Amino acid sequence: MKKLMIGVGDYGGSNTIGESVKTMALGSCVAVVILHPPTRTVGMVHVALPESTTNPDRAKERPGYFSDTGIPALLKRMADLAKNPTNKGYIVKLTGGAKVMDPNNLFNIGDRNVLAIKKNLWKYGMGPVAEDTGGQISRTVEVFVDTGKIVISSPGRGNWEI
Repeated sequence: MKKLMIGVGDYGGSNTIGESVKTMALGSCVAVVILHPPTRTVGMVHVALPESTTNPDRAKERPGYFSDTGIPALLKRMADLAKNPTNKGYIVKLTGGAKVMDPNNLFNIGDRNVLAIKKNLWKYGMGPVAEDTGGQISRTVEVFVDTGKIVISSPGRGNWEI
């Protein structure tokens, strides 16, 4: 099975049967997964920070790095792949947003990422139907084009689905 790997600040998607879309090492970062079941199209963005105003140059280079630039970039990619310019029929799920490196909640990057992502999705009339966010664990997430199944894993915790 071919895998489309999504790194930190990357986004992409696929509607190729037999392929999956995967990202690894989600600590405070959040993976936004968008599914379009009628066309078997899946997309993902690996968001590291809530707002591009902190680094506009990086946002130009890697729009997926920030929630406010990553969500529109992913929606554009999904519209192109699914031939769905209206954004209708999408299913959104989130994972990540942990406090892996911030156990004292000093910066709250994970929580801030989740909130910023939801606010940006709301601008498009969308919201997550499921999420596995928070806690203090790193996550890896893989989405299978054939089924739309989303599998999350974490060292020592096995696999689970949302």
